[in-house]
Amino acid sequence: MLRFFFLCVFLSIHCTLFAQSEQPALRGTILDASGQPVAAVNVSLSGTRYGTLTDAQGNFQLAAPAGTYTLSVSGVGYEAVRQSVTLRAGETASLNLTTRASESSLDEVVVTASRRAETINEVPSAITIVNKRQIAEQTAMNADITNVLQYTVPGLAPATYRTSNTGQTLRGRQVLVLVDGVPQSTPLRNGGRDLRLIDPSALERIEVIKGATSIYGNGADGGIINYITKRPETAKAFTSQTWAGLTSGLSSLDQTQGFRLSQQFTGKTGKVDYVLNGTFERTGLLRDANGEVLSPFYSPGQMNNYNVLAKAGYTLTDRQRLEVMYNYYASRSDLNYVEKVGVYGKTPSIGVPAIETAPGTPQGTPYNHNVTLRYNYSRIVGGTDAEVIVYGQSFRTVYGYDAQYFENGGQSNIVSNKKGVRLNIQSPYRLGSALSGELLYGVDLLSDQTAQKLQDGRFWTPDMNMRNLAPYAQLKLDILNNLVLKAGARFENIRVDVSDFTTIRTYNTATQKFDGGVAVQGGTLNYNAFVGNVGLRYNGLRAFQPFVSFSQSFSINELGRILRTSQKSIVSQLPTDPILVNNYEAGAIGDLGRYVHYDLALFRSTSELGASYRQLPSGVFEVVRSPENVWGYELAIDVRPLSFLTVGGAYAYVEGKTDGNNNGDYETYLGGDRIMAPKTTAYVRVSPGSRWNLTVNALRSSARSRFQPNARGLYTYGQGPVTPYTVVNLTGGYAINRNLNLTLGIENLLNRDYYPPISQWAARDADYIKAPGSRFSLTANYRF
Repeated sequence: MLRFFFLCVFLSIHCTLFAQSEQPALRGTILDASGQPVAAVNVSLSGTRYGTLTDAQGNFQLAAPAGTYTLSVSGVGYEAVRQSVTLRAGETASLNLTTRASESSLDEVVVTASRRAETINEVPSAITIVNKRQIAEQTAMNADITNVLQYTVPGLAPATYRTSNTGQTLRGRQVLVLVDGVPQSTPLRNGGRDLRLIDPSALERIEVIKGATSIYGNGADGGIINYITKRPETAKAFTSQTWAGLTSGLSSLDQTQGFRLSQQFTGKTGKVDYVLNGTFERTGLLRDANGEVLSPFYSPGQMNNYNVLAKAGYTLTDRQRLEVMYNYYASRSDLNYVEKVGVYGKTPSIGVPAIETAPGTPQGTPYNHNVTLRYNYSRIVGGTDAEVIVYGQSFRTVYGYDAQYFENGGQSNIVSNKKGVRLNIQSPYRLGSALSGELLYGVDLLSDQTAQKLQDGRFWTPDMNMRNLAPYAQLKLDILNNLVLKAGARFENIRVDVSDFTTIRTYNTATQKFDGGVAVQGGTLNYNAFVGNVGLRYNGLRAFQPFVSFSQSFSINELGRILRTSQKSIVSQLPTDPILVNNYEAGAIGDLGRYVHYDLALFRSTSELGASYRQLPSGVFEVVRSPENVWGYELAIDVRPLSFLTVGGAYAYVEGKTDGNNNGDYETYLGGDRIMAPKTTAYVRVSPGSRWNLTVNALRSSARSRFQPNARGLYTYGQGPVTPYTVVNLTGGYAINRNLNLTLGIENLLNRDYYPPISQWAARDADYIKAPGSRFSLTANYRF
């Protein structure tokens, strides 16, 4: 297979020798309604891979074989424009077009859904794009990326306000997290920290593909969250921006102050473009609405966060580009508090100053390194494009010290190292005047080595080495430029080598003794699966663009958690079967006039072998393998009645059941760690002048109570009832001049005293922690 891969790369690079050298060209300018040039919008010939971006003056130029095409212009914040063009051999055609600003997302470009750039109206599935403005608005209140996501992504469960994103599922299932298409999540042992591993300051946008998908492989049961890092600004050779901010609690000022500094350099000179962005944040002590210190259990309070993004691109020729990206993220807790455990349902767990230095090493993520080398070659024979991505990720995260659970005490950490190669090839085709499309195909190679162990060297999970080989193909057919049909398939070939190990002795709450210490013989686990997808979308009417789709995903869910509690002496005897999810979806997206945009999606996902957690009387978590059925719907509406006023909101409902008896009855609801209560978000954005902007947004988590307490009146993990709450936030900005801006953000504006959902459904004393009270952030941004 490796020989085949290198042969494909060789052909992609060298077959241009056979291409025609005298192709006709098209050049032009894209302007907005006021006559100003529009930079960095996509200009392409529909149904082909011929395309480019406009420069700082709105100019573009591209070459393609002679023929008649539909020219498409699209970009974030602008209406799409399409016009027929004819290219004749040996001639250069000229064309100038005008586009208008738009709040609609129909014309936004997404790269995650099909591993190539395309507009949303080409994708037959539900998508959420969190753009740069939304990221900036949310970061002005709280720079935690999980907080940004909870307000902007319907179907994603609310944030935990902790360093762990446990329970923050998407449509009731786990998500696959990517950075520029490179996997961050590991199915071998996730650990609940895969969402919080990059700072928002490094991001251009966030693309969320909802529902099971096979296009990126292992782990996308509920969908994909792809963090797209910042792209260089190419209008000048050098520009610089500085952000400096102060934060503080408002319910109590005592030790709650923090600060945030960020610096960016970007530009383009000759054939080289670059962006360098660095951020340091020091968070203050977190207190609830009454001024009490929040429990230190997974607390992000008094934490140092670091992020460095470095990206450079080199344009080899008008067809070839090389880009290298490095991103570093780290967090370290300096919180010297200990937990005073409360009583679930009665009194919260809080933090009290430690008499001595807290045992163990500081909690946090010591490092998350991402390195990517990307090579693009466009317009090879017949318009075929090729992309080769070589990447690596090295990740380590550290949890808190536990003196009671582990025999002789212990502090666990997860170490994961990935490296891989992705080959993507896109070949356009045309069948007469009515049919056109493309074939996207390639292969993914991935190596993932993961283990969870204690700081003293004891292995909680064995060392696991995964090798993943996955060829794939995706076909797109565009019928009369209005009907899009997509179908694809992917073959997963996975091998996991598990070393011999002995389970750690842990405290059994039922017997009040330590047990474990089982010697387990390792071995090799092999997985092979064929998954596919098919979808249909009609985009002939801007007011109503319906879609239907069926898609599958394949994942090895939390293999390490299964292994670490083994009662068997041989790995092959454990229930390590993979999860295969079938996702059925129907929906519509559209613009009603120029003022209203809406998204609607209904979904259902099933799996013959799910993976939910059940806490045993011993205190150990057991992975339950039984059929699952998850369903729900999402609705989002944005209205712009006036040029300076935009209002909108979203509602998401998710529910799920499991068939514990395997009789087709689906008699038991899934717990709160999987299924969120109904979530509503709303916002009002006002821009009364060129200098002012003000946004008020709110989130309401509704009630969900699906379980009964036991004879002692207690709930088991995941089954606690969730009561409703509403949080209101405010963000305001003022431009002092063209270079200096001030932003004020207030989170929990009304100082609401409440418990986030994880504190309620976890039904454990130590987890019964309140959310932070009112906090503010004041940031100055200066552009040089």
